[in-house]
Formats: sequence, C-alpha cells, structure tokens
Amino acid sequence: MQSIKWDPKLISKYNINGPRYTSYPTALALSSNFDPAQIQAAIKQSLSDLSLYLHIPFCHKLCYYCGCNKLVTRHQHKADTYLDALAQEMARYAPLLSNKRINQLHLGGGTPTFLTEVQLSRLMALLQHNFTINSDAEISIEIDPRSCSDDKLRHLRTLGFNRVSFGVQDLDEKVQIAINRVQDTDLIRHQVKLSRELGFSSINLDLIYGLPFQQPASFAETVDEIIRLNPDRISLFSYAHLPERFAAQRKIANSSLPDAPLKLELMQLAIERFVAAGYQFIGMDHFARPDDALAKAQQAGKLQRNFQGYTTAGQDALIGLGVSSISQVSGVLWQNSKELPVYYAAIGNGQLPIERGFSLNNDDKIRAALISQLICHFELDIEAFSQQWQLNSFWHYFAEALERLQPFMEDGLVEVYAGRIKVTASGRLWVRSICACFDAYLAQGQQRYSKVV
Repeated sequence: MQSIKWDPKLISKYNINGPRYTSYPTALALSSNFDPAQIQAAIKQSLSDLSLYLHIPFCHKLCYYCGCNKLVTRHQHKADTYLDALAQEMARYAPLLSNKRINQLHLGGGTPTFLTEVQLSRLMALLQHNFTINSDAEISIEIDPRSCSDDKLRHLRTLGFNRVSFGVQDLDEKVQIAINRVQDTDLIRHQVKLSRELGFSSINLDLIYGLPFQQPASFAETVDEIIRLNPDRISLFSYAHLPERFAAQRKIANSSLPDAPLKLELMQLAIERFVAAGYQFIGMDHFARPDDALAKAQQAGKLQRNFQGYTTAGQDALIGLGVSSISQVSGVLWQNSKELPVYYAAIGNGQLPIERGFSLNNDDKIRAALISQLICHFELDIEAFSQQWQLNSFWHYFAEALERLQPFMEDGLVEVYAGRIKVTASGRLWVRSICACFDAYLAQGQQRYSKVV
C-alpha cells in the first residue's frame, strides 16, 4: 500500500458528519409507510444463497460507549422469552426461504454470549429446523470475553461456529474503567489461544479509538499486544460520541475524550503498526491477514459491504432476525421494531415485526453500486460502470458529485481520469466523505451521523 499523507489540516476540511455506508440509502431513509408485501417478492427474486443476522439484545453490564440496541439485565429467563419470539419469527420466514440456502450466519448484539449453553443449543436447533444452512457456511458470533467461559467457547465450536469476534476495545485499565468495561488482558490472551486450539477458522478482535483517556503511548501498547495475539482480522472503529442519542454515553465526560487531531494520531498509529505487521488494510476500519477470506475477496475485486460491514457475501442478500435487525434483499430494505415490547406484540399478533422499510429506485441502485465499489475497492472503472447501468454520460449524471469532488482532487485524495476514479492512499482515510459526494440523501439527515474520524 502507498504511504498515507497524515495532514491534520484535512480534519477541519473533511471531517464531516457522514454515514458508514453499510447500505445506500442508509437506514435513515427507511419509512413507516412501507408495504411488507414487497418482502416476499424481493426474496423470491434473490439469489439462492443468503446471509442471516440474528440480534441478541441482552447484556449483563452496561458499556458506556455502546450505541447498540441492548437491554441490560441479570435475568437469564428473559432470553428464553426472546427465543420463543425468535422461533415464531423464523417460522414466518421459513416458507419464504424454503428454496434458499444460508451461506453466512452471524450472531450480534448486545452480547450473544449472554445466552447459556442450553439457550445457544436451542437457538441453533431452531435455525437448522427452519432454514437450510450450507455445510460450509460461515457461522460467526460476537463475544464479550467476560461472559464466555472455556466450556461455552468449546460448546460454540461443537454447535458449528467457525468464526469468533472478541470485543477488546482497549487494554488500558484507565480507559476500561471510564467506559465501564474492565476485562483482564490475560483472559483475552487465554480465549484467543483456546479458540485457535479449538479450530475456529477465523479470529477477529475489535478495537475502538477515540475513547476517554486514550493517549498514543498507552494505545500503542494495546496495538502491540493485539499484534502479538496474531488474529486473522482486526476491526478498528472510531468512537462516535452521540450522548443526545445514547443515554449511557452521558456518563462519559466530554473533557476526557481525545480531540479530532489526537484521534487522527491514534488511528495513524494503529494503521501504520498493523500494516507493518503484515495486515492488509481493507479500508476504513478493517484489517486482515493476506490469506484471510476478506483480504482475498478484496484482492479479487469481490469484496462487498452490508449492514454487518465488509463481507464476502452479497450486499443485497441479508435477512435480519430479532429486535431492531435490518434486512436488505433485492433492492428492498426493512427493519424490525427497535423496542422489545413492540417486537413481542407484533410477534404475538402473528405478524412479522417490521417497523419501516424502503424500496430502492433505479437512481438509488446506481449510487449504491458506485459507493460500494469506492468504499470496498477505492477505484471505479467509469466506462464499465456506465455500460452496466446504461448511463450515456457518467459525469452528466453525476454533475453535482463532480463539483463536490473538486476539493478532494485538489488535495490529492481523489484522482479523476477520463476512464476512472481512484481514491488515493491518503484518500482512504476520508473515503466516507468522498462517498458522501455521491449521496443524494445526505443533507436531509447529516447531523444524525457521527464524524468520519
């Protein structure tokens, strides 16, 4: 990878509020004025292989930084009630997916490892009863090390899970106390080692930069320890401080947070050390070993992006189950109710618990394809793209975008030639801002997004 130009002056210029583009349009475009009847047609038109995402909202403890849909509780029986509802939701999707196969299955949250071994067994049995899961499917789960015993990790492997993602965030105790997520480094080392011994094919570790009290020296120690653990993938997320939206974040003092230049320094430190250690910088917030499936997909030009982030599966072939989960199939997006009582009520009334949705028009599909290409591969073949989407004049169609791109071109972040658009190495840091140039909806809800750095 070419060297990145780390210029703090670019922060004030391009550090806008912007989406992560796990979809286009983003979830803000979804509307309650949506006919669920569109879902059946969308699934019928879809490819034979689909991905499943299950949202498990429960957590034993509250992490102050978290913006996920969650319910903090110590009452384990609440998960049984939730599995009852999931069983009914699956049963309603089963006829629609009777001739489809599941090639990826992911449990997220919340804390999926909130579930006991018995509850995890029941969940997997429900999935296998209702859906056809490929024998070589990727089956992954997000793990809070504090809620995953050795026995539970072994049990996950026997249930068929082959990929694990551990939430590390930061190894510095002062940072951990500030975010209310104290976890021993030895525990993480042990669980990574055991996961490798158990034969999990991929191990991911999550980190966050921009957390309270993070400093370059201490964060460097965290990064170096992650490198020593040698995971297959690393996720490096930017902390989005939105206390007006997430009440728990109000427990984090603004004065404890690194400012934008310091956040950039933390990101720079991590990217340079991970790349020097042999990881491929997938883009934005992901790194992978060159022999990992994610890296190989990018090398082959097949990497895609969906609501789970970068993926080797289709970006338009995801079914979400559980409270607040989002689906996207054949150009139709829909989201389940965000509130657990509303979700339960819909299930109890014999309905799919869908709260809102959106059907992409042709312009949406064109822009979605372009943004996906840039955010995954940082380059666009204009002629091939125009032929694919039947555009007579690419830059006539994207005249407004070309005007918005001018500052990026002047600063060497984007190169525009007669036949292609290329995001430079430095431009990768600002790819969200660059993609925003092609976003027809952004101005309508820009302030609801986090800063891109």
